Amino acid sequence: MSKLKSPLSLFLISVILIGLLALFGPEEKELGANVRVVYLHGAWVLAAEVAFLAAGIAGLLALVTKRDPLHNWSAALGRTGIFFWVTYLPLSLWAMQTNWNGLFLVEPRFRLALIFAVTGVLLQIGLWLVNMKWVTSLANVIFIVALRVIFAGADNVMHPPPSPIFNSGNFAIIGFFLALILFSLLAAYFLTRVFLRTNSH
Repeated sequence: MSKLKSPLSLFLISVILIGLLALFGPEEKELGANVRVVYLHGAWVLAAEVAFLAAGIAGLLALVTKRDPLHNWSAALGRTGIFFWVTYLPLSLWAMQTNWNGLFLVEPRFRLALIFAVTGVLLQIGLWLVNMKWVTSLANVIFIVALRVIFAGADNVMHPPPSPIFNSGNFAIIGFFLALILFSLLAAYFLTRVFLRTNSH
């Protein structure tokens, strides 16, 4: 396989394209050009959540059907999810600093995100060491359920619902954000393929 066509190369290329795309995002009336960091951090964390959800679904199906390929997908998607989740945190800090001139570290959702990042990293390391497919799949199911339940009850301070982007009425902003999400999901897919190849060796 050509190095340029390897999943790792495609992942790195997609990350570079995401960075370049983010530089040209539409400005917002109040936040100006700094809103581009908000777009990026939003798309990145959505990719993490989709990966966690997919890991849980694949894990559940694997437990029911006892099919090894589904177990492998669950493991790879769980690792992808935690990679995107952990790397989303500095993007979140960057968004706080550039748009609100300070770091609000006690913000409820950021604090929970940090807790899940530490827990998730330790969990994935533990699952890798234990190396039992059904345990990994079950853990991925429990993790996404716990994440969604806990965040559903979290206070919204700097993340007011409904989505400010999708409810902005600005189709340029909405379209750009959707494109950024799609590219982030594509990067997550390539990274998952990297972890799948690692599992097969």
